Amino acid sequence: MSSYFKDKSVVVTGGTDGIGKALVDALLQMGARVATCGRNHDKLYALQSSYPSSYLHTMVADVSNENDCRRFIESSIKALGGIDILINNAGVSMRALLKESDTEVIKKVMDINFYGAVWCTKYALNAIIERKGTIVGVSSIAGYRGLPGRSGYSASKFALQGWLESIKTELMGDGVHVMWVCPGFTTSNIRVAALNSKAESHGDTPMDEGKMMSAEECAGHILTAVRKKKRTLVLTFNGKRTVFMQKFFPKLADKLIYKFFFKNGKLVK
Repeated sequence: MSSYFKDKSVVVTGGTDGIGKALVDALLQMGARVATCGRNHDKLYALQSSYPSSYLHTMVADVSNENDCRRFIESSIKALGGIDILINNAGVSMRALLKESDTEVIKKVMDINFYGAVWCTKYALNAIIERKGTIVGVSSIAGYRGLPGRSGYSASKFALQGWLESIKTELMGDGVHVMWVCPGFTTSNIRVAALNSKAESHGDTPMDEGKMMSAEECAGHILTAVRKKKRTLVLTFNGKRTVFMQKFFPKLADKLIYKFFFKNGKLVK
C-alpha cells in the first residue's frame, strides 16, 4: 500500500489527535507529502518536530471559520504543489439532551463537522479536479442512525454524507472519486472534547476507550479504502450491525439504541 501514497500530496484536517494524527503518521511513513491543521499550536509544533526530515506542512486553523479553511487550503496547495487526496477528518461530538441544550451546541457542531468539510472541499476542488484526485469525509455510524444525546452530531453526519453523495455524482465526469468512512467507536479524544449542553467540552468520556478499535488500526482501514477507491467504509462489528438493523429493523433499532444509551430514563453514554 505504501507505494500508492508515496509522493502523493495529501491534506488531512484535524491532524493533531486521534484518527487524524494516526492518518498523518501513516501517510508520512509511506512517503506522502502531507498538510494538516489544528486549533492547538503546541500540538502542531510537536507533530512538526516529530518529522524533521519528512515533508509536512502545518497551520493553525479552525475549520468552523471559512477564512481559516481558505487560508489553510491555499497554503497547502502552495506548499505541496497541488492536492491528490483531501481527507475531511476534523470534527467534534456532543453529549447532551435536546431539552437541556442551548441551540448554540448544534450550530457549533454543524459549523465544524459539516461546513468545515464544505469549505475545505470547495477551496481545494480545482486542485483536486486537476489531478483527478480523491475527496474523503470521515463520517460516523451517527450518519446512518440518529443517536440520543448526539442530535447535533447525528445531524452533521447525515448532512455530510448526503452532501458527499451529491458531489460524488456531480464529479464523476471530472474523474474525481468521493467517499465517506464511518469508523464506529474508535479510541480518540472526541468524546473527551465532546460539547455539553452549554457548548463547552465535557472533559471526560462515559465509554470504555480500552475496548474500542485503536486510531492506528482505523487509519489503516481508511487508507486501504482510499487506495481501493471504495464508495463507503463502515468499521467495527457494532457499527455494521447498527447500520444493518437501522436499514431492515428500524423499530427494533430504536429500542436497542435506547437500552444502550439510557439507564432508568437517564442518558448514561
